[in-house]
Amino acid sequence: MELRQLCYNVISIARQAGQYIKSQQHTIHNIKIEAKGIHNYVTEVDKNSEKFIVHELQKLLPESGFIAEEQTTTRQSDTYNWIVDPLDGTTNYIHWLMPVAVSIALRYKEQIILGVVYEIGADEVFYAYDDGGAFLNSEKIQVTKTRHLDDTLLATGFPFYDYSRLERYMDLLKYFMQTSHGLRRLGSAATDLAYVACGRFDGFFEYSLSPWDVAAGAFIVQQAGGKVADFQGGDNWLFGKEIIASNSLVFEDFVEIVKKFMYE
Repeated sequence: MELRQLCYNVISIARQAGQYIKSQQHTIHNIKIEAKGIHNYVTEVDKNSEKFIVHELQKLLPESGFIAEEQTTTRQSDTYNWIVDPLDGTTNYIHWLMPVAVSIALRYKEQIILGVVYEIGADEVFYAYDDGGAFLNSEKIQVTKTRHLDDTLLATGFPFYDYSRLERYMDLLKYFMQTSHGLRRLGSAATDLAYVACGRFDGFFEYSLSPWDVAAGAFIVQQAGGKVADFQGGDNWLFGKEIIASNSLVFEDFVEIVKKFMYE
């Protein structure tokens, strides 16, 4: 199947999952909420959304494997693997907050080749496929052209279980509070990255993340002209539990500062 058409099919699946998620929010007080870890929650809606997504994606690529947050399937492949977050922003969701997103990426061997992030609250679908550019609801998007960190608006997330690096991270947040237009914490890493891709944020950084949090959004950033790295400027952002994303003009300075505070 042509990659562009495959991407459109994934968009349809993400939208259907998002519609289900939105339809269930009014029953949240009756939905079973489980704690997977400290302050890390999952609902029946997360699980049902993932089951639907996995079932539909298997129809598109029967030979593919999955890296899925709720582990409704653990089958992986040597070639194609879908990386799925069926509901990114569960804490937002159970508190009636947005953004909440569905995030789906396709990885061929070591390379992501497709990414879709559907933000349910604003009904916005961000997507990209290899060498095809990046889009928001069919309109092409690109990262900002901000040249100086002093002029950036940055997004971040707060650690909710791994506090081993908290002191360094708080110092980094303090630094950016004083040397940027501001920091925002929305509660959905997939959405944060999508907003970098379309120019609403100039950059994003966070640690204690999983592949399904960042795979699709980071790929969309790259296809929109941005850059992505781990906190040391390397390429271990997918499985390394830390990520920096920004436009290419502030990227080197951004990495230098994050690395200084988090590693030196």
